[in-house]
Amino acid sequence: MLDLDLEAMDLGDLKKLQTKVNTAIKTYEDRQRKAALVELEAKAAEMGFSLSELTGQSGRKAKVNPPKYRNPEDATQTWSGRGRQPAWIKEALGRGDSLDQFLIVK
Repeated sequence: MLDLDLEAMDLGDLKKLQTKVNTAIKTYEDRQRKAALVELEAKAAEMGFSLSELTGQSGRKAKVNPPKYRNPEDATQTWSGRGRQPAWIKEALGRGDSLDQFLIVK
């Protein structure tokens, strides 16, 4: 944990710090929420359902392609296999790794 001397900081620095902390908290919560949703969608798909079928919610949003690949070093990083390859996939393929080793459901 950081040891900050808050008493020595001026008001401007404290407000900047507060903004950064609030942003970090929101980003963390968004990542956690996204990871949970991805995991639930994958499990539902594995069992032959969509998440909206199980929860009874209508699909008001555009259809999101479920993730097909997951970074083993950071489970929040996923890729559907469509569009541009994320940096972690490019790096792994550059090292000679196989795309199949990143499959979520093998």
